[in-house]
Amino acid sequence: QVQLVESGGGLVQAGGSLRLSCGASGRAFDSLTMAWFRQAPGKEREFVAGTRFNTWYADSVKGRFTISRDNAKNTVYLQMNTLKPEDTAVYYCAADPRTYSGSSSSAAYSYWGQGTQVTVSS
Repeated sequence: QVQLVESGGGLVQAGGSLRLSCGASGRAFDSLTMAWFRQAPGKEREFVAGTRFNTWYADSVKGRFTISRDNAKNTVYLQMNTLKPEDTAVYYCAADPRTYSGSSSSAAYSYWGQGTQVTVSS
C-alpha cells in the first residue's frame, strides 16, 4: 500500500503561481511513477504531469507547470506558473510502481491522494 497526501492548494489570481506537494509513504519512493491529475466540476479527471526517470506533460500545461521529485523527502511537487481560470480544479497526486514512464491514463495508477483544491480567479 502507498499513502499519498497532497498540500499547497488555494486561491490565486490569474497569472499567479502555486506549488503543490505530495508526500508518499508505504513503499520505496524511487520505485514509484508519480503523476498529477486534475478534475474540474462537471468534467472528467485529466492528466497534468508525470515523472519517473523523466517528465512528461499535458499539452495544456507545457511551459507553465513543472513536475519534480525529491526522492530523499519522498515528495513530488507541481510548480504551477502563469495560472489561468481554466486551471481551476481539484488536483490529485497518483502513484504506481508498475506504470511506465509517459503514462497519462488514470487507469494506470493504483494509488491516489485525497485531492487539493486550486482556484484561479480572473
